[in-house]
Amino acid sequence: MQETICALSTPSAMGAIAVIRVSGSKALAVVQSVFRAFHVCPFHPRVAYYGEITDGETVLDEVLCTYFQSPHSFTGEDMVEISCHGSLYVQKRLLELLIERGCRSAMPGEFTRRAFLNGRMDLSQAEAVADVIASQCRSANKLAVNALKGGVSSKIKQLRDQLLHFAAMLELELDFSEEDVEFANRQQLLQLLFEISSQIHTLSDSFSQGNAIREGIPVAIVGKPNVGKSTLLNTLLQDDRAIVSDTPGTTRDTVEEKLAIGGYLFRIIDTAGIRQSADDIEVFGIQRAKKAIQNADIVLFLTDAASVQEQEQDYSSVFEGSSLEGKHVIKIVNKSDLLPSAAQTDAQALYISAKHAVNIALLQQQLLTIAQSYEKNQDVVLSNVRHYQALLKAEQHLRQAVEAMQSGVFTDCIAIDIRQVLYHLDEVIGEVTNNDILKEIFSRFCIGK
Repeated sequence: MQETICALSTPSAMGAIAVIRVSGSKALAVVQSVFRAFHVCPFHPRVAYYGEITDGETVLDEVLCTYFQSPHSFTGEDMVEISCHGSLYVQKRLLELLIERGCRSAMPGEFTRRAFLNGRMDLSQAEAVADVIASQCRSANKLAVNALKGGVSSKIKQLRDQLLHFAAMLELELDFSEEDVEFANRQQLLQLLFEISSQIHTLSDSFSQGNAIREGIPVAIVGKPNVGKSTLLNTLLQDDRAIVSDTPGTTRDTVEEKLAIGGYLFRIIDTAGIRQSADDIEVFGIQRAKKAIQNADIVLFLTDAASVQEQEQDYSSVFEGSSLEGKHVIKIVNKSDLLPSAAQTDAQALYISAKHAVNIALLQQQLLTIAQSYEKNQDVVLSNVRHYQALLKAEQHLRQAVEAMQSGVFTDCIAIDIRQVLYHLDEVIGEVTNNDILKEIFSRFCIGK
């Protein structure tokens, strides 16, 4: 029997309401020992009772208590949620009373861990609980909710079930190896391995997009010195975040800020102007700018009206030694207010004035269009690095199984690789795991969740 645990489930701060959770076999008895309902009656599940918390003869607070009976609760155990006023003293003293009556303080993520261990959700869904809490924009929330509802796990289970039948046939062949029988049709199995490998590759390939949506799509603002990179950052943020100066080389390091546009999160990175320099500190900043280009999904290449004729030369200079494969590059001519409309002839460039916020909305729309493309034609998008690593290992063993079959090796070698594929798929949903992995996963959760 597990210990009864308690924790604050709302932020540890003063507010109108705070919620304290209690979970375990003694949850109801512990709460009843400190709670006095205004209308005496037995506790019924999923009913909120109004009453007061008593500390000896002293009334601590008026609260609402809601009882959730096992197994129909978040953790799968008996649970009680106490909604009290958000006084820091009330929160602290109420937790002390519960601990005095037999509870212990919950560890980070322990409620969700118990939900997983009690079969209320699989491991990928449990991890999605933390992602929902941490989501900073609509698109990240959408990814997390889809995983919480079983989008990732249902896909993994589908792949697993497709392979399980043939795996069983191969194992049966091994049991009858002396009789030289073949239960698994090799051509059908090979075709299935190709199909599953393709699906796993598509799923793992979506990780870069999913991780960008979750953490923020990286956008690097690059160009020569004094083209208005820092001004553009400030205008996008509507805040004076970066120092703006007419002196070339003012920006010596990258400046990164997050910005939400249309429900998507972007990490906007202002970089040092890229040019030849003998200044050691400026050279270091230029190296950081080059690294930002490599790490970005979207690159905003800025020139200004004064140097628009040298745009192609500047483009080659700024991106020298950088790979732009798979990146979205938006060419921008800044300070367009200094150019007559007739001179704005580059159809591939976006003409803006960062200082006067001209065409900034058009730039935001281009960023939004790119972000929206991340979610198109993909029913499930991967955003969890642990899942990604497990699928890469599954993909590797699938390739080995295909190579083994095509080379005509023994059944036991094929069976070993297929067992490993199933093992790594099971890792994602928690069918196979160990306490160290669980400890690492749930330690990242907040206490009370």
